[in-house]
Amino acid sequence: MNAQTDIPRLVRELRDRTGLTQEKFAARLGVTFPTINRWEKGRARPSPLALKQVEDLLRSMGERGKDLLQEFFPDEAS
Repeated sequence: MNAQTDIPRLVRELRDRTGLTQEKFAARLGVTFPTINRWEKGRARPSPLALKQVEDLLRSMGERGKDLLQEFFPDEAS
């Protein structure tokens, strides 16, 4: 992942695109609401496992997630 410093933007953008609240997005990824809140505010970073779940979610979105997948996971996007 090359844009790790912009995790808050990734999380917010992905959540916006999925139309999920922080609570529902947290449930989708198997983490807690406060965890998503901390990610969005830049107070914490996702674990490698959580980042893999984010990547998987982006992949499942097809074209809607392709740009974020290429930006944040360029090595895996091919």
